[in-house]
Amino acid sequence: MSTTLQRGAKVVLGFSGGLDTTYCAKYFTDDKGYEVHSVIVNTGGFSEEELKKIETHAYKLGVKTHTAIDAVKSYYDNIIKYLIFGNCLKNNTYPLSVSAERLSQALSIAEHTKKLNADAVAHGSTGAGNDQVRFDMIFNIMIPGVEIITPIRDMKLSREEEITYLTNKGVEMNFEKSAYSINKGLWGTSVGGKETLNSKGMLPETAWPTPVTKTGSEEVKLHFVKGELFGVNDKTFTHPTEAIQYLQTIAGAYGLGRDIHVGDTIIGIKGRVGFEAAAPMVILKAHHALEKHVLTKWQLNWKDQLALFYGNWLHEGQIMDPVMRDIEAYFTNSQQNVTGDVFVQLNPYHFQVIGIESEFDLMSAKFGKYGEMNTGYTGDDVRGFSKIFGNQTSIYHKVSAAGDGK
Repeated sequence: MSTTLQRGAKVVLGFSGGLDTTYCAKYFTDDKGYEVHSVIVNTGGFSEEELKKIETHAYKLGVKTHTAIDAVKSYYDNIIKYLIFGNCLKNNTYPLSVSAERLSQALSIAEHTKKLNADAVAHGSTGAGNDQVRFDMIFNIMIPGVEIITPIRDMKLSREEEITYLTNKGVEMNFEKSAYSINKGLWGTSVGGKETLNSKGMLPETAWPTPVTKTGSEEVKLHFVKGELFGVNDKTFTHPTEAIQYLQTIAGAYGLGRDIHVGDTIIGIKGRVGFEAAAPMVILKAHHALEKHVLTKWQLNWKDQLALFYGNWLHEGQIMDPVMRDIEAYFTNSQQNVTGDVFVQLNPYHFQVIGIESEFDLMSAKFGKYGEMNTGYTGDDVRGFSKIFGNQTSIYHKVSAAGDGK
């Protein structure tokens, strides 16, 4: 690993407590003599007990300080909120669970590195995935001049080599590789296993982190205020993250939001990943249903186009691009009338939006009922409008017919 750092250099390490970051912490403290400051960014995937265990583990490895950053609300405020406003689904399937989470974590780690005035920042990414690009790019933008060190990637270490090194160092941890890799966060959980390594195969029931424990059906009411979820059934929340987490406890037990996403990675190869995102999928579909009632045709049309770009650009790590702020401004402005209740029926493995209630509903009976009665115009109005609306096309066909007759 090529680096200009000297012994005693201050290094901030993004730390999860897993094999790769455990190796980094031990390698930096013992072999390189760095002053290591580990940091974990919680975006909704860790309990207090788990965070405490990770902290204890970090100090056993020799770090000087360990910090746990609670980024759940900032993760929502800066990223998830706009994914909901845009109804963003990568390839019409994936709610960008891990993609969005990594960006929030990278931003928080960069800010922590600034705060400590560190010489370098490190992460445990391998050279085979998207995360290395997301972390490196954000660090380069936010903390230019701070060296980025990535021993797992740079030394091309295998899992076996890392385990051997840590065992020789007397590090005690569970080195058994689970059959499935799971990454949990506020906006969904990714699941990877042997079935996702090939182009065919579905994850078995035992692979999903949340077991299906509910039967029958259940109706839930989601209350949106200017596009943000603030109520579920009879409960009102002070921040949408609380509503998301509460809805997850209800919808997750039905096995909702499970699928396998197939997509293009930043590094140019295609990949498959399983995910379960019960609350996110219910929220996105409910929000979209409400929008279809309260927004105009062209508001919806332009939102769809901008959301496609926004989701793709965010997936590729470009959260710092100023065009993202421009699109977010449009999204925010579009949500002024996206207020009301959405009713969703939950069933094992599937759900259905039943309908909405909103004071801003444009499908109002006082303006007419589609296919039955109109109150805003007469039959003669329609005859004249139809002639004008189709006038250019009518001219085209008349000219074409005249030309064909020559």
